[in-house]
Amino acid sequence: MDPRDTIERQVGVTVSAEVARQLARVRSYVIDMDGVLYRGETILPHVHDFLGALSAARVPYVMVTNNSTRTPEQYVEKLAGMGLTTTADRVVTSGLATRAWLDERYPAGTRIYLIGMPALVETVFGDGRYRPAGVDAEVVVSGADWELTFEKLKTATIAIRRGADWVATNPDTTFPSEQGIIPGAGAILAAIAAATSATPVVIGKPEPGMLIEAAAMMHTSPGETAMLGDRLDTDILAGQRAQFVTVLVLTGVTTPDELDGASIQPDVVVPDLAPLAAYYGARG
Repeated sequence: MDPRDTIERQVGVTVSAEVARQLARVRSYVIDMDGVLYRGETILPHVHDFLGALSAARVPYVMVTNNSTRTPEQYVEKLAGMGLTTTADRVVTSGLATRAWLDERYPAGTRIYLIGMPALVETVFGDGRYRPAGVDAEVVVSGADWELTFEKLKTATIAIRRGADWVATNPDTTFPSEQGIIPGAGAILAAIAAATSATPVVIGKPEPGMLIEAAAMMHTSPGETAMLGDRLDTDILAGQRAQFVTVLVLTGVTTPDELDGASIQPDVVVPDLAPLAAYYGARG
């Protein structure tokens, strides 16, 4: 049976035997945000129903994102503007994961050159542990930057060519916005890689670290945790590497045409969150 069978969109939900088997073992969810819960500042359909159904069914969830352009507190504010109430400790960003990775490996006073938005700057430099630097940096950190300039790329390139380590928050080449798909942190990564022939350490998805940390927060094992995302190459691949159940929703980056024949295949596919809302609503 094709594991990509879609849950029928109806209350009372009928599911294939394979989909029922996959969801029956799920005790918690790690949920990507961009392309799953919202696009830009616009909430996606059925999000309130889905999260409400999870809560009613006593299924915990943590929200994760490769996006380093906001702090967890800013995500809480953003979600509140869409009518979703949560707390900062339920939000894990690639910026936080990058800072944790740096803290495990570099001493206080390490010189860092950073390409990224103010949220990532605050996450890395806010407590004064690390020193902002230029071409003399010991480490280059790159993330999404909506104000990217040639000068920034040049500085990062020179620093890396002089021997600086390079850490990237995530490899997402694109980013789902209200206007459509736009360049993401991975596009900046590609430009620096082309200029340096270097390969960064990538912190966010598809590496499994953020997901494993999120599962630990909910006290569930990988085999009973689901990764719900909209990208095959980051969300689903990370879920597979973490040995999670993987659920793909087709409201973000990955399209049905891209799914057909792809080498990465999720355990479950849904067109939007309505089938999952109905499934867990029937259990609640």
